[in-house]
Amino acid sequence: MITRLILIRHGQTEWNLNKRYCGHTDIGLNLKGRRQAKKLRGRLKGERVDKIYTSDLKRAVESAMILFPRGKIQKKAGLREIHFGIFEGMTHKQILKNLGAPYKKWLKDPYKNHAPGGEKLSEFKKRVVKAFQNIVCSNLNKNIAVVCHGGVISVFITHILKRKNFWEHIPKSASVSVIEYKNGKPRVDLFNNMIYLG
Repeated sequence: MITRLILIRHGQTEWNLNKRYCGHTDIGLNLKGRRQAKKLRGRLKGERVDKIYTSDLKRAVESAMILFPRGKIQKKAGLREIHFGIFEGMTHKQILKNLGAPYKKWLKDPYKNHAPGGEKLSEFKKRVVKAFQNIVCSNLNKNIAVVCHGGVISVFITHILKRKNFWEHIPKSASVSVIEYKNGKPRVDLFNNMIYLG
């Protein structure tokens, strides 16, 4: 039997559009983000979904409610995005201008460096992996939808693939990735799929 995780990144927010780091800041979806979620709902119509989990942040919860209007949605704080510390709310250009040295170090090696006042990537990874392990162990042989964040999906997929290239695995807004567990072993079956958006 197979356990399937359908990982969905939330729809676009104004901060995503303006390339601001969101992290734990509780930003809702913008109009495009709501439209993305509605389009994705049509794509998922034929999928059997036994359980639905979401990060407890507004942008993920709103996406989940649009995607699964009749579903029972369970919120998990362990699925929150990484905390970006003093970088939250700032754009790439603003951080380079005001906090260039720590920012460049963090971008170059996020496992050795972290945003001042923010969450270490190693701690974030532990939190996320634990949350997914709990979800999988509680729902063996089921199809599970998880609506969360780009960093959450990236750190979990790089964990499965035994890689450390965190920045290269950030999926797009409202994209779908699938992980299948067969005999307890995870395999990345799909990553960053956005065909439904046309």
